[in-house]
Amino acid sequence: MIAKLLSVTGFGRLLATLPRRGVLVFNYHRIGDGAQSQPYDRALWSASVDGFDEQVGHLARGFDVISPKDLDHALGDRRGRYALITFDDGYLDNYELAFPILQRHRVPAAFFIATGFIDRPSLPWWDEICWLLRTSTRSRISLAPWIGQPLLLQPSCDIAIALVLTRYKSLPSSDAAAMLRALRDAAGVRHPDDVSGHWMNWDMIREMARAGMTIGGHTVNHPVLSRMPKEQQFLEISGCAARLKAEVGCDMEYFAYPVGNRNSFNDDTRSCLEAMNVRHAFSYYGGYATQSSPRFDIPRVAMERHIRKHEFEAMASLPQICARPYN
Repeated sequence: MIAKLLSVTGFGRLLATLPRRGVLVFNYHRIGDGAQSQPYDRALWSASVDGFDEQVGHLARGFDVISPKDLDHALGDRRGRYALITFDDGYLDNYELAFPILQRHRVPAAFFIATGFIDRPSLPWWDEICWLLRTSTRSRISLAPWIGQPLLLQPSCDIAIALVLTRYKSLPSSDAAAMLRALRDAAGVRHPDDVSGHWMNWDMIREMARAGMTIGGHTVNHPVLSRMPKEQQFLEISGCAARLKAEVGCDMEYFAYPVGNRNSFNDDTRSCLEAMNVRHAFSYYGGYATQSSPRFDIPRVAMERHIRKHEFEAMASLPQICARPYN
């Protein structure tokens, strides 16, 4: 309602001209036609090509679009209007579709890479869960003891997908792996080994880095870090840093938590990041970054395909209200 009011009255355009203190950080995953991802996780599609182009253009015209290295200065500046664009995971469309738009508008972005998917292209657990449930020919399956009730796959498996994804994220890492193995057996299907078209490669990532994009870390295998012992967390974080250094030549100064909600990282995670000399780490539960934001909990707003033009502009104009934390 606020977004519509700002758009209809024109008050949003007035707010867009006023300085404010803080940085609005947008987070994307995939760009393009979500219909191409029908068997996979449809929630990962953040915007169409035209929609992303329009959003970046809006930010380029009315904001200072910064890199993470500018974050400390921007958070303390009372005069500017700052935005930061980020991407998670390392999907191929980031390079093929998003990168040219960013270059055309001459704005930077940060790309947080799960290095294991670049080194050994495979289906990530969230896409595999969706694929297994959508392609199974069975009408219902059981995932006891992890989920008590049978999972109904017909006529729609959307509820089952939500249940399994939520349960997976809540489990200790060893239990989550066991549940996924059980789901493969219960679904009765197996995904082909070929995942071409899913991920960028290192040449693409190096090209983006040379063009001024920031390359940050997102672990090796994209686990929910808080569900792992500290030693395993450190291996995921340090392993990611080592691969970025070896392939891109950059230190892992910036990091984004896989899943990124309040419960997906903990004090052990922050200790590991400190040991690796990470400057800032980014969460993913909404909110507006200010000078009081913790160094290892810089909030980001989730960009999703259902966000309309006036809603995006309202978030940009009035983030204190329209980009509030949501969990």
